[in-house]
Amino acid sequence: MKPLGVGTKTKQEALESLQNMTHDLKPISIEEYQQRIKKAQRYMQDNDIAALYLNAGTNLKYFTGMQWYASERMVGAILPAKGDVQFIAPYFEIGTLLDYQVVEGPIHGWQEEQSPYQLFLNVLEQHGIGSDAKVGIDESAAFFIFDGIRNLAPSLKLINGKEVTAHCRMHKSENELKLIQRAMDMTLEVHKATASMLHEGITTTEVEAFINEAHKKVGAPSGNYFVIVLFGKASSFPHGVKDPQTLKEGDVVLIDTGCKVHDYLSDITRTFVFGEVTERQRTMWQHEKNAQAAAFEAAQIDNTCGDVDKAARDYLASVDLGPDYQTPGCPHRTGHGIGLDIHEWPYLVKNNPQLLAPGMCFSNEPMLVIPDEFGIRLEDHFYMTENGPKWFTEPSHSIDDPFGLEK
Repeated sequence: MKPLGVGTKTKQEALESLQNMTHDLKPISIEEYQQRIKKAQRYMQDNDIAALYLNAGTNLKYFTGMQWYASERMVGAILPAKGDVQFIAPYFEIGTLLDYQVVEGPIHGWQEEQSPYQLFLNVLEQHGIGSDAKVGIDESAAFFIFDGIRNLAPSLKLINGKEVTAHCRMHKSENELKLIQRAMDMTLEVHKATASMLHEGITTTEVEAFINEAHKKVGAPSGNYFVIVLFGKASSFPHGVKDPQTLKEGDVVLIDTGCKVHDYLSDITRTFVFGEVTERQRTMWQHEKNAQAAAFEAAQIDNTCGDVDKAARDYLASVDLGPDYQTPGCPHRTGHGIGLDIHEWPYLVKNNPQLLAPGMCFSNEPMLVIPDEFGIRLEDHFYMTENGPKWFTEPSHSIDDPFGLEK
């Protein structure tokens, strides 16, 4: 029996089955950005953190709404424990940055021959922040920024800003959950369409191009945020191989992709077989599904992230896979957080003591790697509610009906 929904349509038919799914969505509001700032400032005040530097990138976007890219120039914002956000940028960028500003605040400029790190210290001083204060530095900031500040102010107590940023970002709001949900829904439809247009002889490069077009069709302006398409033995390499492959009968097909909706991300993996399923493929696919289910069941309020990873790994060990991170078995963590970044805090990894709490979002993907044969990754995401975990997308149904098409 060939899997349902695989290889049933032409490329054009598959594209025509998709439609825009984003018309009713609302981006994050100015009020929510302000609430995020207040939450961060409360935490900073309670933990004696005088200020937090937010570098260009997702932390700057999360707290201020400003979309900017990290580069060799220091562009970012200082969030003091009390008071308004203070932006820092090269003078020649200020006019452009004003167009991207959502949360208002002064932009302090530095000329090309001047030190942005000295300007950073001057702004701290203007806000009464002393030379021995505790200051968080964005965990994603390049080392040169940390080093430039440290060399000019060795008495500052510089700490990893993750203490503040992760504290805020790991708990998603209702609107964040809605945006992630829609992005996941969109990518699942793309998966269905992609499986339907596969045919013998198609290349991974052609499939990747289709997935990009399909994501645009469902409403992601930039197409897919990322894509991995693997056939046959290449599927045993979790993040792919250098050269494209050509699909043949009996190949395991692994497709991992996602898109961005109002800056929030999706990330779903489906694995199935093109053609008749062998008994070994069937057995290993079911072990993967069972491990994913074990992780989901362990994701209960006040259990730890490590407990979730352990549940998946314990199941795999019970069927002689692993143990721990050995292969044949699961060579990487069970899951990661998701939001503005495709991988963000917290992580479902062995011995992580972080307690699960409402609003946390996770991938659930205890991938099976069978070296020199194939790999199977079933990846769906869930979020924590007061009553336990809830799927964004329902897991793959079975190896014979991966998308649950049989009614």
